[in-house]
Amino acid sequence: MGNKGQVTIFIIIAILIVALVTGIFIYKNNTVSSNIPTSIEPVYTSFLSCLNDKTKVGIDILESQGGYIYLPDFEPGSTYSPFSSQLVFLGNPIPYWYYVSGNNIQKEQVPSKRVIEKQLGDFIDEKIRECNFDSYYENGFEINNGEPEAKVTINNQAVDVVLSMDMTIIKGEESVNIKEHKIEVKSNFGKLYDSALKVYNYEQSTLFLENYLVDILRNYAPVDGVEMTCSPKMWNADEVFSELQDAIEANTLALTTDKNTKNKENKYFVVDLPVDESVKFINSKNWPYSFEVNPSEESVMISKPVGNQPGLGILGFCYVPYHFVYNVKYPVLVQVYSGSEIFQFPVAVVLQGNKPRKSLDTSTFESPETGLCEYKNTIVSVKTYDSKLKPIDADISYECFNEFCTIGKTNSGILSGEFPQCVNGFILARADGFEDSKYQYSTTQGGVAEIILARLYDVEINLKLDGRDYNKDAIISFISDKSSKTVVYPSQKSVSLTEGQYEIMVEVYKNSSITLAGTKQEQCIDVPESGLGGILGMTEEKCFEIKIPAQIISNALGGGGREEYFMLESELSNSDVIEINAQSLATPKTIEELQNNYIIFEERELDINFR
Repeated sequence: MGNKGQVTIFIIIAILIVALVTGIFIYKNNTVSSNIPTSIEPVYTSFLSCLNDKTKVGIDILESQGGYIYLPDFEPGSTYSPFSSQLVFLGNPIPYWYYVSGNNIQKEQVPSKRVIEKQLGDFIDEKIRECNFDSYYENGFEINNGEPEAKVTINNQAVDVVLSMDMTIIKGEESVNIKEHKIEVKSNFGKLYDSALKVYNYEQSTLFLENYLVDILRNYAPVDGVEMTCSPKMWNADEVFSELQDAIEANTLALTTDKNTKNKENKYFVVDLPVDESVKFINSKNWPYSFEVNPSEESVMISKPVGNQPGLGILGFCYVPYHFVYNVKYPVLVQVYSGSEIFQFPVAVVLQGNKPRKSLDTSTFESPETGLCEYKNTIVSVKTYDSKLKPIDADISYECFNEFCTIGKTNSGILSGEFPQCVNGFILARADGFEDSKYQYSTTQGGVAEIILARLYDVEINLKLDGRDYNKDAIISFISDKSSKTVVYPSQKSVSLTEGQYEIMVEVYKNSSITLAGTKQEQCIDVPESGLGGILGMTEEKCFEIKIPAQIISNALGGGGREEYFMLESELSNSDVIEINAQSLATPKTIEELQNNYIIFEERELDINFR
């Protein structure tokens, strides 16, 4: 029993010796700093402080640039879609997490945590060489560093950095070599990123920003409606867009995640997001916007009345129905913040045909998007001229099946560029002072495309009625086979025109006081019989009473006419004013007289002069 006890003691001692040696080995490799001579310790402490500072700088950049230090390749926008792949905020470019490219392709740029850790590690590798040891060199220290390789782990409340780099510090007879350097930087970056990802996924799955935009559109812009009047309803599209921008900016800034809001009206703006941090939504009307509305002519939205055309006098009333379809795109910057730390990323908000865009599948990130414009492999030379065949510089793009590719700009009227292959696509040319030109061209093989752009001339409009200057309400239209321009006179008194054939139409409106009494009409239709008769195809007559409300026509057609006119470029270039003389019509007092005015209007001509 004594021998067995001695053996046991020796085994225990052996285990303790092995454990002690192993512990010393691990201790020397992971807590080397405890073995650093006192004279050298300030140098290494300074180095760790520098490593900590560089890591904090990298975290700040990641938070301010949507999780990126090194930005993805920049992709410019286009005239069709003004978004580039980045939003510039306070001079700082931030990659969109979701945007619509210049050729109308939806794209995502959401960095994964793995990508973020890799970028921060690369940043540390690059910046750690900038640590300044000049004061130590002056005091006789010798410091040599090897190649750095940082590994980063992002946690909810800290960022761990392990930097593998041989570092030798020598002072006199004392020296130390440290191979691995570890720090922990306190930061909420990991938790902020996770919350930002939840906000993004919530937007992609619910499109809550687009749904707010639908409400804004219907509250601040004409969308659908009917008004009882016999004169056209008109809106200035630029003014509608400006008011819509103001509303979007104000309503976006009003969004909040504060569920304790006491004001009932403000509860509409509370977004129930699946995050604990506060979230702010920012928009500015100075950021890129895309705004389209149809139907419209230039910057004028017009709805014309029904019931006053020749042959429709039997209706006995007039009304103006309107339905406008909008496409709107703009950016929103999302900021998720906790204390002094803010993580931000931008997204594009897209409304198509008055409805939110379709949701994207956000289950995967970093999946490459492919599109027509990524495969440009046909060389085409484009030459752009004015009507006198003088070279002009123009922006060139290519349209194929509603996708738009930016090609470049002609230099001295010539561009040799790569186009995507497409049959019966269109080369689009745009230059300041010229009307946009659209030229059909198949790019299945190379060649040369020559495009002539018509110069635009700004001319003042002087409207006369019966030979006298007229400064009251009128609508003046210039209709050609290429475009239509409408002027709401007298708030607008100028128009941009090119050489060509136009139908010029003037509609003058005067005050009237036609009162139409309310009426009742009975309308009968055949409907399927109920029961067996309906199955056998038998019908029965059912009648409905239609009530037409009384109305007062306060604005009625009181003059105007039509004229076919070919405008020469010499007339436009040598004249500042186009003078249009129209004839008046008798102010109608009854619906029959109003109908008669429309019949006479169709036969009235205009007198056109340039001066």
